[in-house]
Amino acid sequence: MTSSETVSDTTVILVNLGTPEAPTAPAVARFLREFLLDPRVVSIPRLLWQPLLQWVILPRRSPVVAEKYAQVWLSGEDGGSPLTAYTRRLARGVQARLPGLKVLDAMRYGAPSLQAALQAERAAGTRRVLVLPLYPQYSTTTTLSVEDAVATVAGLPVRTVRDYHVDPQWVAAVADSVRTHRAAHSAGEHLVFSFHGLPQRLVDRGDPYQQQCEAGARAIAAALGLAGDAWTLSYQSRFGKEKWLGPATDTTLKALTERGVRSIDVIAPGFSVDCLETLEEVAIGLAEQVAHAGGTLRYIPCLNDSPAHAEVIAGIVRRELAAWA
Repeated sequence: MTSSETVSDTTVILVNLGTPEAPTAPAVARFLREFLLDPRVVSIPRLLWQPLLQWVILPRRSPVVAEKYAQVWLSGEDGGSPLTAYTRRLARGVQARLPGLKVLDAMRYGAPSLQAALQAERAAGTRRVLVLPLYPQYSTTTTLSVEDAVATVAGLPVRTVRDYHVDPQWVAAVADSVRTHRAAHSAGEHLVFSFHGLPQRLVDRGDPYQQQCEAGARAIAAALGLAGDAWTLSYQSRFGKEKWLGPATDTTLKALTERGVRSIDVIAPGFSVDCLETLEEVAIGLAEQVAHAGGTLRYIPCLNDSPAHAEVIAGIVRRELAAWA
């Protein structure tokens, strides 16, 4: 154990995006309102955007999204939204590996609130807080938004992890998850890396997200020993009419099936844990698309709360605290 791990007045907060508290239209509307009013997510002037969001988008979208959440909601005492449940369990796994630290989980939007957690740590007199956004790739829409929230809580020394998109331990863990899945189900003919989409204008302005997605995918493919024609990178979850990063995952899958590829493995390494976008959009929706074209899509789960993932995050924490010291 390093000296940094024995400091009892250091808190680590693992931060994820957030999720509704229930698979209902009112809960979804509350979550989407907070999320979509973040100027890092939607840059339309608030005077124009807020009425449109409140009176048009939320009434139409919330019931539809609630039905999607209901399809993936986890039952049981430790269940709920997959993103919340897996993030909570991951924090427990990291805590077990770093017993000298206090490890919390929090959400940028919704509960448990990141800002509330930071305010509680300040009130408790915590000496320093390491905030680790569970986004392997940095983006102004995600990591920078977390930094915005951190900046609202004054008087507390905070260090924020920027990214870990080519961290060797993370790359190895993702590659091992692909090997394990393929060994259990037989390897598909092609592997698709599906990352969350981003408006092209943000990348044009200098957002490093696309570059980091590509670097991470290349590192994972290299760790797997894949030839260049054995894998493809694509982007999912487009929203609105403006140009987004491409190629899109749905059109990529369509092109593969039209080419005669019948078994496709899909992994989403931009997501630390499974959520609506991976489970409903990919494992259900895109799998149905491929099935209608005569093929089979097998979704490879995120690292979630696996021991390997907890080891990865604990390793990043150790490195960051050592650098901070």
